[in-house]
Amino acid sequence: MARFLKEAAPGAAADRQAVASTVATILAAVRERGLDAVREYSRTFDDWDPPSFRLDESQIAEAHGAIRREVLASLDYAHSQIRHFAELQRASLKEFEEEVRPGTWLGQKLIPIANVGAYVPGGRYPLLMSAQMSILTAKVAGVKRVVACTPPYAGRGSFPETIWSMHLAGADEIWVVGGVQALALMAYGAESCDPVDFISGPGNMYITEAKRQLFGDVGIDLLAGPSEILIIADESSDPEIVAADLVGQAEHGPTSPVILVTLSEPVGLAVIDAVARQLESLQSRETAAAAWAGHGEVIFVRDREEAVRVSDEIAPEHLEVQAQDPDWYLDHLSNYGTVCLGEEATIVFSDKAIGTNHTLPTGRGARYTGGLSVGKFIKTVTYQRCTRDAAVAVARHAALLSETEMMPGHAKTCHLRIEKYSGPSD
Repeated sequence: MARFLKEAAPGAAADRQAVASTVATILAAVRERGLDAVREYSRTFDDWDPPSFRLDESQIAEAHGAIRREVLASLDYAHSQIRHFAELQRASLKEFEEEVRPGTWLGQKLIPIANVGAYVPGGRYPLLMSAQMSILTAKVAGVKRVVACTPPYAGRGSFPETIWSMHLAGADEIWVVGGVQALALMAYGAESCDPVDFISGPGNMYITEAKRQLFGDVGIDLLAGPSEILIIADESSDPEIVAADLVGQAEHGPTSPVILVTLSEPVGLAVIDAVARQLESLQSRETAAAAWAGHGEVIFVRDREEAVRVSDEIAPEHLEVQAQDPDWYLDHLSNYGTVCLGEEATIVFSDKAIGTNHTLPTGRGARYTGGLSVGKFIKTVTYQRCTRDAAVAVARHAALLSETEMMPGHAKTCHLRIEKYSGPSD
């Protein structure tokens, strides 16, 4: 039976109703008053009121010039990795047409969404890789227009690294505006910003709630945030590395769940000690320590089957297997956003540069969806065609099924075709 070596602290859940009400007010204001409302909320929340929220080419070039050469080189590396993986995903999606019965052809087409909005968070830190994950993936999918929004920091515009990453990824428009008002701007449009059809990108609870409320007016990728990690470890695991990976993810935010599931009680206790030591010297310890204290858990399990059951129940966004025979876990685990197999791989690689997408389901969303991918930006549509003989064959069945469902209008369309294509004797 699984038991806690360290349990998350009890705490009050966020007031979802208050968040939902605030979000609804902002969305309604932007829908009704457009850019005036965007500007009002930008002043209120971000102390940001530029002549234009949209950046021009000279501002993008200025951002590029402010970035260190070595950062640009690493960004180019990550860009190449992410593009290559997205291209592999795109190549795996196929159109087809098949004659399923004589004279009846069924087919599938892949049509990219025309207009996509990408929200790139980062009002406190330059989250340049989030730009690559959403914008670049959309572009590889074939999206013609990507509108990208990112919040300002300290009332001074956005981080140069984020701006250049958005441009490198292929954004057609870059707007420095954040929060719910940014999503409303993209969804409803205003003045020089035409509305989009789909919104992607992670964010805080307000961004997540805005996406929830906007769904239907636009499509959304998934509800993502706050960030999570779960590590499965056994007696072979290195407590220092396990602890470092937990601490690294804890710095995402004070509400980030960081969980260890261990088959070894000594390893679990050693990780607890190592986390405490590593937090002492961490520059971001205020945030990471809050996440560990409030949302950190260490769970001891008897065997790897129980480890899988516990992990699948939690359905983490990020999963690491730092245990013997990681391929066994790959074959048996079901619920996760992405998984790193073996000590050599780490979620930091996935977050930043290895190529897989880091926009992933949180809050147990991995039970029913995967993360952001090329396929999210492509509509899989179907079509049918028949010869007249085939139409008669299908119509006989469709008419009977329509009559059984008490839909005489449906049945009539079938009977008309039978009469026209096979003659009155039939």
